[in-house]
Amino acid sequence: MLGRTDSRGRLIALLVVLTVTAGSLLVRLGQWQIVEQAGLAEQARAQTTIREEIPARRGSIYDRSGTILLATTVDRYLLSATPDQLTASDRTKVGRELATILKLDPAKTQDLVTAISQDRPYVVLLHGLDEATADRIRAAALDGHVSQVALEPEPTREYPQPGGDPQTSLAAHVLGFVNRAGEGQYGVEQFYQSVLAGQPKVIVAQRDANDRPIPDTTSIVDPGEAGQDLRMTIDAGLQLTLEQELLAADLADSAKNVSAVVMDPYTGEIYAQASSPSYDANDYQSIAATDPGRFVDPTISQLYEPGSVFKMLTAVAGLQGGTVSLTTKIDDSGVLRLDKGKTFVADADRHDRGLMTFADIVAWSRNVGAARVALGLAPTTAAASIDLHDTWTRFGFGRLTGVDEAGEAAGLVHDPRSTPWQQIDLANGSFGQGVAVTPMQLAVAYAAMMNGGTLVQPHVVAGIGDRDVTPAPQAQGLVSASLSQQLIGLMNHVVSSVPFYRDRTLVPGYLVGGKTGTAQIWDPTLNDGRGGWKVNKFNYSFVGYIGQRVPRLVIAVRIEEARPTIARRGEIELPVMSFELFRRIATSAITMLDLPEPPAGVLPEGSGVPAGQP
Repeated sequence: MLGRTDSRGRLIALLVVLTVTAGSLLVRLGQWQIVEQAGLAEQARAQTTIREEIPARRGSIYDRSGTILLATTVDRYLLSATPDQLTASDRTKVGRELATILKLDPAKTQDLVTAISQDRPYVVLLHGLDEATADRIRAAALDGHVSQVALEPEPTREYPQPGGDPQTSLAAHVLGFVNRAGEGQYGVEQFYQSVLAGQPKVIVAQRDANDRPIPDTTSIVDPGEAGQDLRMTIDAGLQLTLEQELLAADLADSAKNVSAVVMDPYTGEIYAQASSPSYDANDYQSIAATDPGRFVDPTISQLYEPGSVFKMLTAVAGLQGGTVSLTTKIDDSGVLRLDKGKTFVADADRHDRGLMTFADIVAWSRNVGAARVALGLAPTTAAASIDLHDTWTRFGFGRLTGVDEAGEAAGLVHDPRSTPWQQIDLANGSFGQGVAVTPMQLAVAYAAMMNGGTLVQPHVVAGIGDRDVTPAPQAQGLVSASLSQQLIGLMNHVVSSVPFYRDRTLVPGYLVGGKTGTAQIWDPTLNDGRGGWKVNKFNYSFVGYIGQRVPRLVIAVRIEEARPTIARRGEIELPVMSFELFRRIATSAITMLDLPEPPAGVLPEGSGVPAGQP
């Protein structure tokens, strides 16, 4: 008789295993059904839900009048295709048909045919098609000439006003542009990105198997918020005139760049600001591919050694500290040995003019005289260096002006407290060498000299939506009203007492003043990397004012890296000098702008009369 082959123990073990397994499954099922039910349901919904952000309509930008449109958003179309739904021959046929409709040149035709020839489910062919072009493509699709193409709405930023340079848009450097992702780049577009862009509308909907929203399942999560409009301080007419003047000077002087800013010295409102060459913000892609440096605004972003326009800061330090007056006689020896004879500074012509009043030292832009005043600010070189440096920083150099445009540079001002200056450093600083600034910083500093001592906040936006923008000043009391009057008179003395300036700077019937600057340009790549001064190339500056009873506009001009047509010791001449360009801009600005009266009590009556001159 055969023995039994079953095993009671084996059956019991199997039963235990099955019981444990079933129990584990029940526990897990219970965990899913009870503990994790909400989370799993949310994951399921997420897998079948579309969440979409619809960008808000971007705000428009107007000039100071609120009527001239500088930037707006227009409806355009993106042309796409699904080439994988076409045969190879049909792709070429559709591509060439589209090229004919779009009137493309041979090179762009080939690009389009190449794009649509890809065996892909989705290809972007072109951006920015207007309504008329879109209608022609729709008609061709209805006629069967093209297939498997689609037109998708694509809001596009447009800058409708032409600029002063050929093929540019107005105020391109000030405004910047908006890329295809809807992000502002440079200028106002970037600085006010959140204000202009608003908040996107957020919707959710269930999707079908083809990832398309199911009707009647859409709900709004966030209604969003439309972008706000901006009203600029920029005057469109003056801006165009300024750009045309800068272009003319740029061409005449064969300069690398010519820049200028026109500002209200009492409020900081910028009426015009430009650089030549400029660019067309409507075609920023081409500039990005060939010359992206063109986007940088030299008036706020590019640093340079300003030269003798900084002698007005030396004048402030000396007059405010009482170490010199406008009539103090100073020995202009032509050359001044420093640091125990190891270094020296010299006037441009190296002529010994003997004793000159300090007013004439500034007017005739004598380096040796300015250096002697700087060295005499205090008993020691260290103390005098700190005095001059502190004057610079009080007037805003070495930090941002706070202008409401993206990309501003703070400048370079070395602090003698951390690295002591030698006599040569102090002397060079007295006439604007060894310090790096922007034209905007110069405009703000000069405004404080002429408005009674207030460091204004420069700005290009006057209103956001229906709200006015009035930035508070950065500092007050930098100089007294009486010293401000002296400085106004000193600047007038510069342009009225020197024939070279007088004949090409004064504007009949108006009060004019300012200071020139001509600076060498250091190139660190010269002399096998040891650096050196560029040969016969200079930066030319002029910062000044124009008004009737008092200064009403401050204008800063810079001509970058121009080669003079006349270059003799003490005489450097351009076809269009910086002070001539100032006069052209100033004449246009004072006649075109409807300027309000300056704030009451800013300067005493008669402050426009040159004071303290010999």
